[in-house]
Formats: sequence, structure tokens, C-alpha cells
Amino acid sequence: MTGALLARYRATRAQSLEFCAPLAIEDYGLQAEPFTSPPKWHLAHTTWFFETFLLQEYLEGYTTPEPHYAVLFNSYYNGIGEQHPRPQRGLLSRPTVAEVRAYRAHVDDGIERLLANEGHASRADILARMALGIEHECQHQELFFTDLKWSLAVNPLLPAYVEQAAGQSPEPVAQSWHHFDGGLVQTGFEGDGFCFDNELPRHRVFVEPFELAGRLVTNGEFEIFIDDGGYERPELWLADGWAAVQTHGWSAPHYWLQRDGAALEYTLHGVQPRAAGNPVCHVSGYEADAYARWAGARLPTEHEWELAASAAVSPAGGVDSGHYHPRPAQGEGLQQLYGDCWQWTQSAYAPYPGYRASKGAIGEYNGKFMSSQWVLRGGSCVSQAQHLRPSYRNFFYPPDRWQFSGIRLAKDGQQ
Repeated sequence: MTGALLARYRATRAQSLEFCAPLAIEDYGLQAEPFTSPPKWHLAHTTWFFETFLLQEYLEGYTTPEPHYAVLFNSYYNGIGEQHPRPQRGLLSRPTVAEVRAYRAHVDDGIERLLANEGHASRADILARMALGIEHECQHQELFFTDLKWSLAVNPLLPAYVEQAAGQSPEPVAQSWHHFDGGLVQTGFEGDGFCFDNELPRHRVFVEPFELAGRLVTNGEFEIFIDDGGYERPELWLADGWAAVQTHGWSAPHYWLQRDGAALEYTLHGVQPRAAGNPVCHVSGYEADAYARWAGARLPTEHEWELAASAAVSPAGGVDSGHYHPRPAQGEGLQQLYGDCWQWTQSAYAPYPGYRASKGAIGEYNGKFMSSQWVLRGGSCVSQAQHLRPSYRNFFYPPDRWQFSGIRLAKDGQQ
């Protein structure tokens, strides 16, 4: 087990640096909004996580290269200590990128030495935290892309992360509906591999009969909603959603552009023609809910989504495809469950029955965020493949639009 875990650690750490390879040095400090973080900060914070929860606790004689990193790269762990203000992460011109890379190498060396001690008294805890740290870095790799896209998009030049020509867009697949009887079902993670604590414990829920759309809502379908006055009709919106429309002046999904009559979309591959058959993306939970109401449907619950996904065979997709934008549906059956867009559900993010956060500061990883957020399922085109499973729960506030978030419709089924 140790050999496989160490190999996974090395591969994940190397991949974080590989994702940064297309960046110019000036890109490493970009932070367009307080909710985003610069690429350099992601590289340092994931390193801080291994240093704080493994090396400082378990490696005898370990010394950090810079004590101030404990504050600069602590994200939200109040049990550890102070944090540098999140909106000011982009002001950290020092440490330099080279110094952050040296910090990563220093911690990597410490991890190698820690894992070499197979007789360590806390070996089981070390291995468990190593697994969590690796998955944590994979989550930050996803955030690297979503944060970078937001920050690059404020540049009037609209630069590409990676240049890639738009391919031919196939004709949209006709929408289909799939019936599920529901009943008393098991939900939550099942198996022997890794999962996050918010996927547990596995438990029973009762699901009424329902129908789930076979694919995600497309750009073309969402444009019809806009043309029908979707952003101008308060009866379609939750109260807080309507307030968000008025406050932010929303009139289309984020990254939609109109130039000389051409429908365009900003992507990590630069400005591209907006393909009607591609999934609509970067919509808030409020927009997803309003569209569903307009379409005579609703958003699925997270338990409905998981029940359907558990019974379906779907290609994983995700960031390993090298295509950093959701693709159109192809084929029949349930499509686009994984690896295109995160799919908003109507479920509030809350603990499962019997959930207990881990003791100590590491228990702040998920538990303290179980308030005022909605659950999303399925993963996106910049998610890691190993996270694309039926039980994986993502969570964001319903006004959030910077994630690759889309819409899958549901309906009540016949008894």
C-alpha cells in the first residue's frame, strides 16, 4: 500500500506543476476576486497542508523553511492559527514562484523520509492523512483551473490558457427522460477505497418515483429561455435569486459574449463560437432553478441523482482529456453524468445522519461548511477522474457562477 500511495503522491505533485507549465510568470499571482486564489497560492497551500498535518506532527526533527508560511498559506483552519486575508492573496509577490517551488521540494523530501519509516507508531494515521492530502491537492488542481479562468477573463485581451481550435459541433442530441421507481434506497459511499467524510455514513433514504433528463441543458435551450424573458420574469425566480439578478445585472451565463452579432463564449482555450449543442455552463444555482421552473421541470435532489448515476454506465471524462470545456452529449441513455459540468441539485448541503467530523483542526475540512450551500453532483471537465463517482458531493453557494456548473432537469414520476 505504501508504495502505491507514494507513487500517487509523486504523480499528483508533479501534475500540479505540469498544469502550471503554460503560464507566464506574471500569471502566477492573478486573483480577480476574493473567492479566487492565485496559481502560486494553490501550489503553496497544498504544500502547507502536507507540512502542517503530517511533517510537523509526525516527522521528528522537521523544520520549516519559513515560519511565516504557517499564516500565509493557511486557508481556513482556525484550529491551526491565523490566516493571511483571503482577498489579499494576490498581493503576495513574495515568496517568489521559485521560492514556492523550493518549498514544495523541501516538503516532498520530508514526506519521502516520513513514509520510509514503516515502523512509525502513528503509521495508520499517517497513511490516512497522506490519502486525504493527495485528494485535497487534486481538488485544488480543479480550483486552479476555475480560478485561473475567472482571472484571465477580466483581461480585455481574453487570453487562452492553452490554444485549441474549436472542433465541429455535432447536432444536439434530442432530450430523453428516464423513469426511476425510487423506494427505500442506500445512499453514500460504498466500497474500500478513499472517500471524503461528507460522503459518509452510508444510509437509507426514501425516494419518490421520478424522471431524470438524459443529458444536460444546452446553450441553445438556455438561449430560448433568455429570449423568452427568463431574466426579466420574477415569477420564475426564488426571492434571493431575483435579488441576485437585480444586484449583479445578470442577463446570460457567465463568459457568454456577443461580438458583431456572433454568439461567443470565453473558454480556457480562448474565445470560441458558442456551440448550441454544448452544455450551458457557469450558471448559478438560482439560474438553474429558474430555468427548470420555466421548462416545467425542477432540479433533482442529490439522492435522485445518485440513484440514477449508480445504475448508469457513463464515461468518466474530466481533466485528463486535456479539453478544458464541457462537450456535447452523444449517444443514448443517461449522458454527461460525469466529467462535463457540475450539476446543481435542489438539496441543501447538510451532514448525513450519524456524520461526525474528525477531531482537531483537520475536522474543519468539510464539516463547518454544512450551512447555506447547495449540493452539486457529477464533476466537471476539470475534475480529477478519481473524484467522479456517484457519491461525491460538491457544494457551493447558490449565487456562485465561477465553477463549471450546469443544469440537469428532473420531474416527479408517476406512482
